[in-house]
Amino acid sequence: MTTAEIASAGPGFHDLPRLMALMTGDEKHGPAATSTLDALWVLYDRVLRVTPATAQDQDRDRFLLSKGHGPMAYYAVLAAKGFLDPEVLTSFGGYDSPLGHHPDRLLVPGAEIGSGSLGHGLPLAVGTALGLRAQGLADPAVWVLIGDAEFDEGSNHEAVAFAGAAGLDRLHVVAIDNSSATHGWRGGIAARFAAEGWSTATVDGRDHGALHRAFTAPHPGRPHAVVARVEPKYS
Repeated sequence: MTTAEIASAGPGFHDLPRLMALMTGDEKHGPAATSTLDALWVLYDRVLRVTPATAQDQDRDRFLLSKGHGPMAYYAVLAAKGFLDPEVLTSFGGYDSPLGHHPDRLLVPGAEIGSGSLGHGLPLAVGTALGLRAQGLADPAVWVLIGDAEFDEGSNHEAVAFAGAAGLDRLHVVAIDNSSATHGWRGGIAARFAAEGWSTATVDGRDHGALHRAFTAPHPGRPHAVVARVEPKYS
């Protein structure tokens, strides 16, 4: 099915499993992909101000996928929203494919960063928000999706502390909590953000209504973090 055919059929969340099924091969991060599926859909379907036509516009919202290992859900959402031709999904992980096991911003339309190395995405998002502020661009929102295990990396703690102190209110974090962190505990993620002055919300990561309400909650003068709890990685 081509991009035009999917668009005419009215792509929806129900299309994503079929699109993900097109990506086969020796991929070892299946739970990493499925854990992000609902949050990614709600962001791209109802929150982010970016489309294939505006992906290069200065005033677009920026979405940075830090949790880049197991990107099948990300690719499926991009295909459903017209950034990718669904036919390319079958090449996932192939030698000549633009769709690697970690996204490459130079090869994947709509991707803002190359990702997969844990702990890099949130610091990059802080820098992006700072850059937009320095240019006087107050409208674009910056979103970054991280995994709970990324808090095993010290770079994230530094980024959280700086962003809170700097009042980067256009910065938003979605933290997928599937209990895969080495040093984590239930409630610990939101507490770390809150201690540094962030606005926080913790929701069921499969509940689209709850995700949307948390994503769009007002947080004047402060960055915002949404912890999306999903089933444990090895349940």
